[in-house]
Amino acid sequence: MVRVAVAGGSGQVSQEIIDTLLASKKHHITILSRREAPTTAPVAPEIHWQIVDYDDKRCLVDALRGIHTLLSFVQILSDPDQKSQKNLIDAAVAAGVKRFAPSEYGSKGTVDMAWWHGKERIREYLEEVNAEENILEYTLFQPGLFLDYLAYPYKTAKHVDPLQSVFDFENRRAIVVDGYEDAIMTLTTVVDVAAIVARAVDYEGRWPTTGGIRGNRVTFSQILEIGRRVRGHSFAIEKVKVEDLEAGNLKTSWGLEAVHQAVSEDQASALLKAVSIGILLSSVKGAWDISDEWNQIFSDYKFTPIEDFLAKTWEGKP
Repeated sequence: MVRVAVAGGSGQVSQEIIDTLLASKKHHITILSRREAPTTAPVAPEIHWQIVDYDDKRCLVDALRGIHTLLSFVQILSDPDQKSQKNLIDAAVAAGVKRFAPSEYGSKGTVDMAWWHGKERIREYLEEVNAEENILEYTLFQPGLFLDYLAYPYKTAKHVDPLQSVFDFENRRAIVVDGYEDAIMTLTTVVDVAAIVARAVDYEGRWPTTGGIRGNRVTFSQILEIGRRVRGHSFAIEKVKVEDLEAGNLKTSWGLEAVHQAVSEDQASALLKAVSIGILLSSVKGAWDISDEWNQIFSDYKFTPIEDFLAKTWEGKP
């Protein structure tokens, strides 16, 4: 039985993981939130809802006393200086929390993805905290891109909404960097990510600092070939050049339209273009070629194969 605190517990990814932890019936769960508990969807009785002020370290320390594992899902975009997570880390150390997982759940590198640069700040801060001795055990949960996004516009997870990517299975089209058709993408289902995180909470060994979760490691070409098989014919491929992307130009006939819930309307257009450019450029530089630390620890776990998932998702769809 582990006492677990979840910061940012009302987010979509965190709700997936909370549900999986609850299903195990092993843990006491505290959700840390700036807001009151929702009244529209009652909180499970096993959950303690704690209102906190992320600017008040004393408040955070009090909320974290007796907590063993702290999982953070604090929004990176809404806190450019990452003050909330830094305060959370300081409070975790002061309260004697044993393990911490920062708000990650994506690529291993953040190169060319400015919206995720806050992750680098927190990685550096955790290294500083542990510079002289291992004060706070932590892991960076990195599953690559959610495979569920390739099901857009269909929702395949309970909480995580579908988002578009450069692989548009609905319209059988894709954007690829010219000459880098063999760039690697790691794609992992939301269900598999939640299952591994729940297992990690149970795990009695030391957490690996880099926590790669490798559901499927595939090239752009392999994704497109799988797309051809599950969607019935080849995708229309638009090729872009590295130099255009580096200049901030996305020379394609289409782009992303569905925006994440955390993004405001006035940010949406520019961010969607930046996301397309960033994912394409970073893939060329290996940011999505995820390691497999958690796969090795939980070698008995069977991840959802990409083609099985997509064939089931797209069966009978127009």
